[in-house]
Amino acid sequence: METILILLQLAVIATMIFIGARVGGIGLGIYGMVGVFILVFIFGLEPGNIPIDVMLIIVSVITASAALQAAGGQEYMVNKAARFLKKHPSRITFLGPLVTWLFSLLAGTAHTCYALLPIIAEIARKEKVRPERPLSVATISASLGCTGSPVSAATAAILSYTAMEQSGIGMDDILIITIPACLIAILVASAVQNHVGAELDKDPEYQRRLREGLLKEDDIDHMPDDADENLNPRAKWAVLVFLVGVLLVVVFGICPELRPVVEGQPMNMGVTIQIIMMSIAALILIVGKASVAVAAKGNVFAAGMNAMVAIFGVAWMGSTFFEGHHETILGSVEGVFGDYPLLFVIPMFVFSIMLFSQAATIKTLLPVGLAMGVPPAVMLVLFPAVNGYFFLPNYPTEVAAIGFDRTGTTRIGKYVVNHSFQLAGFITTFVAIGVGVMIVEFFY
Repeated sequence: METILILLQLAVIATMIFIGARVGGIGLGIYGMVGVFILVFIFGLEPGNIPIDVMLIIVSVITASAALQAAGGQEYMVNKAARFLKKHPSRITFLGPLVTWLFSLLAGTAHTCYALLPIIAEIARKEKVRPERPLSVATISASLGCTGSPVSAATAAILSYTAMEQSGIGMDDILIITIPACLIAILVASAVQNHVGAELDKDPEYQRRLREGLLKEDDIDHMPDDADENLNPRAKWAVLVFLVGVLLVVVFGICPELRPVVEGQPMNMGVTIQIIMMSIAALILIVGKASVAVAAKGNVFAAGMNAMVAIFGVAWMGSTFFEGHHETILGSVEGVFGDYPLLFVIPMFVFSIMLFSQAATIKTLLPVGLAMGVPPAVMLVLFPAVNGYFFLPNYPTEVAAIGFDRTGTTRIGKYVVNHSFQLAGFITTFVAIGVGVMIVEFFY
């Protein structure tokens, strides 16, 4: 009877996730909350832990990022990046992904790539490089930047979990393992992708668009001027303040003895991030003379709030189910993941496809993995697996990349899953995990 109840509850969870993903936006969180309602009021489970800590971290980081956008800081950074990329157009397949990764690493969100993708697409086309090559890796790299960013919601979810901190896993371990692993993975993916597909002048779809007059050979768009005259003159100071905030998060994460002492222990890193980033947001608004109203209306703030609502509903639904059947679940699979901890990559990858959120995946599965005997260091190695939402080509960054490639080389295939981002996504995931394993073997 218990097995039947568990299967019914799993069916409810899967259904709510499916409906929420189809609705999009805050729908994932809303229908996740419907799942909580059904589990609690119909099946009689006790409500699980609400991921308040991660939600507040998201609010603080996104507020700082939104303030930076309102002050023109993101536009300033994009301008500098565009200037750099246009100076090295022949290397766009390698440099484009590295730039989107760096932006995401510093800002903590993959959505910073929207302004860079059209620039990458048009530089590639101008150089007669198949735009699919840099765009596919650049889109994946933007997501990969979050798995290692000191201010991303996913990283915060790891740091906010007390068991990780008690086991000695801190900010320095995240940076040491994930940043080199992801960097090498991006370079490998770029090298492979540089040979994928026909050359631009031989691509049938591009040639069709030229024949039908949809494009012209010299019709190059989205190439911003290098000049900074139209930018907020205070934008560079806003960028500097934001980077100081990121640096402070790293310093306090690596050196817990610098944090205030609360009840005999260094203050929780999640609370530290919240205090720092909200203060940085205020300083950005002052230094950049930015409008609070503009910050709240920007796409960065909207994307962050969507993520927060998603985590609220989906992670709460997951914790309610797991805590309600803790002993049964552990008894059935604990031995498998205890003996072969790297296999935990499978649920992490699959859940990220369904949840469309790195932070929600971590918050839902991190305690499960640790309870099943997966070592904390291995959980960090598997961190890049939470980027599995590239598997279905409906994530906003992928949709944007397809739209920005006017040549038609970046596309969704006949069978949907055979799209332009699949190869780069799997290469970066497996290479990053492989490199992470070697780092742990040699240094831990």
